[in-house]
Amino acid sequence: MPTSGQDAPAGTAQPDGATDGGETAAPEGAHTIAGEARAAEFAAAASAAGLSEGGGAGQAGTDGAAADPELERVRSELAERTADLQRVSAEFTNFRRRTEREKESTVAAAKASVAGELLTVLDDVERAASHGDLTGPFKLVADRLTETLQRAGLTPFGAEGDAFDPSVHEAVAHETSSEVSGPTVTTVMRRGYRFGDRVLRAAMVGVTDSDGSAPADTTSQPADAGTS
Repeated sequence: MPTSGQDAPAGTAQPDGATDGGETAAPEGAHTIAGEARAAEFAAAASAAGLSEGGGAGQAGTDGAAADPELERVRSELAERTADLQRVSAEFTNFRRRTEREKESTVAAAKASVAGELLTVLDDVERAASHGDLTGPFKLVADRLTETLQRAGLTPFGAEGDAFDPSVHEAVAHETSSEVSGPTVTTVMRRGYRFGDRVLRAAMVGVTDSDGSAPADTTSQPADAGTS
């Protein structure tokens, strides 16, 4: 700080932001930005004054009319920026939803892959149960494994008496009988499994079809009996 009676060095900043005897220390472009800001402020104030006076005659009315183009430009730019923001927001929302769907699909595929690798273990467990060997601690472990896979989304299918469906059944044996009216699963050699909506493995089955000698439909017999 200069002592009393001494002049401040040239270019020393003063409280009002100016310099004393030196060049202005404002950054490059500051004058332009400040000028535009003052011009926009003046235009907005003049426009507001013109609108409040109802477009009256005189210098104030002339200034308000002159400020209208600037105000319209600002409004147009605001509308454009708002539209840009809305578009970016919509794009981000779609991206987030797509990412979530892809994540869920990836997780489901990973679970299905692990479950598919364990199907042979479940076959061994089922064979042991059918032979009466699934007892003691082995049965406890097998039950927990089965329950865990089912909670994850694995479900078995394929049972005797089911209607034959070539999309989920693999027929390895075929015979005919008068006891069925259509292709029917009569033997299950290997159970099929689904994981969610995905078929991990078709059921290996034996199919029995009608031999054509099944008794005809007798729904019309009561009517015939009534007419005789």
